[in-house]
Amino acid sequence: MHRQLREFGYYSWVRSAAILIRRALVAACLLLLAGCYSSSPPAGIDKPAKDFTVQDSDRSVTLSQLRGKIVVLNFWATWCPPCVDEMPSLVQMQRKLEKNGVTVLAVSVDDDGDAYHKFLLDHKVDLLTVRDDAKKSSVLYGTFKYPETYIIDRQGTVRRKFIGPVDWNTTEIVEYLSRL
Repeated sequence: MHRQLREFGYYSWVRSAAILIRRALVAACLLLLAGCYSSSPPAGIDKPAKDFTVQDSDRSVTLSQLRGKIVVLNFWATWCPPCVDEMPSLVQMQRKLEKNGVTVLAVSVDDDGDAYHKFLLDHKVDLLTVRDDAKKSSVLYGTFKYPETYIIDRQGTVRRKFIGPVDWNTTEIVEYLSRL
């Protein structure tokens, strides 16, 4: 049986496929490490952050009122599993870096105010949060995939953009935010 498989080139085909898969995995890992800056920065990077005001039933927040702080502007929703997974690390990171002037502004795009409030209570979300059910602020930033996060420096300039969930407590991110 092995001899017949060898004659038909089965083993060389399997070996070739394994090499191709390995190369694809290495390429994927390199792309992930390079992040979204592999070719050119996303639109809006190194430009002034677009100002907005969001008013919900609890508060009114204007982004420019946070000037002088490092702002982690996070667009999220309670119905978004990656957003839910990411939220605890945002809360922990802010607790750790608040003394360094880092603040998280978590803008929810939830339509359902009750679900939003229940989530904040159930998950003990201790961040500056506001609900933008009209999604005007996320549209202003061109956000349509959640979560999406922008790092804004003390002068109000957008420095980084993250699409998808992030572990905000990694050494690289904590060091980056501490240096801004």
